Amino acid sequence: MSKNRLEAFSDGVIAIIITIMVLELKIPNGDHISVLNPLLPVLLSYVLSFLHIGIYWSNHHHMMHLVTRVNGKILWANLYLLFWLSLLPFVTGWMGENYFASLPVALYGFVLLMAAIAYFILARNLLHLNGNDSKLAEALGNDFKGKISVIIYIVAIALTFVNPWIGFGIYTSVAIMWIVPDRRVERVIEQ
Repeated sequence: MSKNRLEAFSDGVIAIIITIMVLELKIPNGDHISVLNPLLPVLLSYVLSFLHIGIYWSNHHHMMHLVTRVNGKILWANLYLLFWLSLLPFVTGWMGENYFASLPVALYGFVLLMAAIAYFILARNLLHLNGNDSKLAEALGNDFKGKISVIIYIVAIALTFVNPWIGFGIYTSVAIMWIVPDRRVERVIEQ
């Protein structure tokens, strides 16, 4: 089965998710910089979510570039990932509107955790179908960042109930960890 429709559908859903998030940003009434102060939590939440969505889109794009085929199981695994990503606008808004209260920050982390697990499931299914000697297998290696991200999210969710800013800071550090490009993927694509 061709991967083109899966890629196009995923790109479209991710674009809609980003659009929904930006449309949730309220325009302040006034022309002084001080009118932005109450919106800072919402803007900060948006920036972090935009980074996470961008990271998933970029990695999904690279992963799909390295595979030659997909099947029904992969289509469902991809939908599972898109489901969790589609919840990001909701938890982003809830977290920002409630000034980073513990429960919204923890639920935000839970959605990030489930998206990470869904991405891991998608990658494993793609590896199974395309083979352990495929370009994807070479690029993923042991997927240390993917595995450690799941553990970090679990710890961050728990620490959010100690102090929500700890959880938020950890979610941010995971995003920073993923922004740093993985040269293995680029090398395999160039070959």
